Amino acid sequence: MTTIQEIRAFNRFYTNLIGALDYSRQLHAPYTLTESRVLYELAHSPRTDAADLRGELCLDSGYLSRLLAKFEKDGLIERAPSEKDTRRRRITLTARGRETADLLNERSREAVGSLLSTVPPDDRPRLAEAMREIREILSDASRRPPRREDVLLREPGPGDLGWVVQRNAALYSSAYGFNTDYEGLVARIVADFAEDHDPHLERVWIAELDGRPVGCVMCVRDEAPGAARLRLLLVEPDARGLGIGDQLVGACVEFARGVGYREMVLWTNDILSSARRIYQRHGFVLVDEKPHRSFGVDLNGQDWRLDLLHSTA
Repeated sequence: MTTIQEIRAFNRFYTNLIGALDYSRQLHAPYTLTESRVLYELAHSPRTDAADLRGELCLDSGYLSRLLAKFEKDGLIERAPSEKDTRRRRITLTARGRETADLLNERSREAVGSLLSTVPPDDRPRLAEAMREIREILSDASRRPPRREDVLLREPGPGDLGWVVQRNAALYSSAYGFNTDYEGLVARIVADFAEDHDPHLERVWIAELDGRPVGCVMCVRDEAPGAARLRLLLVEPDARGLGIGDQLVGACVEFARGVGYREMVLWTNDILSSARRIYQRHGFVLVDEKPHRSFGVDLNGQDWRLDLLHSTA
């Protein structure tokens, strides 16, 4: 059997397995697979213009227009001119629309859970890995270059804080030769945040691109009164060049200023030249530096400060 035949055979098998041809009956809801997908995108994506939906889901404009008209008639969405471009239409879910999207999402999870229950537990990791490999191969073959607007900054979900520790340890070991002392430091910082933080004054941001985390930053209270501390800024090497570091630091500074901190401080090392340029663009000023030996290497540590009351950078 040729590769094309194999792929077509798999498509027929899988669409039948998940009930894609009769999706409304599968989920006991009056919405097709396409309609359910559009509701999912509206509930989870920051891109809510009709043109963005059309491009993201590769839908015919006339078909999408009719679908949205049906949603509007059912009271699921509201449409208004975009704040950024009045020629575009911004689409938002109503309270009823969000409830419907949540219900469809829950029923979809239950359907997948029911399917997964038929797979022996020892085979489930192999199944998940095979699916990831299919996505990666086909995505690499058809993917357009990522854009800045494709990056989503969000709060951490389950497993994301563990990712922060793992990626910091791996990247700093690979790039700078840091030993496990650094991983221990990051693990303590993350554990302290997870166990005891004030959500009104402290936050973590995860930068997501194409459904995977590619960056992070943390804002926590400093020991000095009225000061916030920026920690653990990281951007994956293959996601650099999209301004993700700028977005993360900007979100951190804006949040700190908005909740009333007077200043923001951070500690870094001079070998992190790209990060230091980002800090400078946002108005941070170098206030002190000294050599030290940490994480198994000789470094030059630096303290940076940003006046949040008088700076708008």
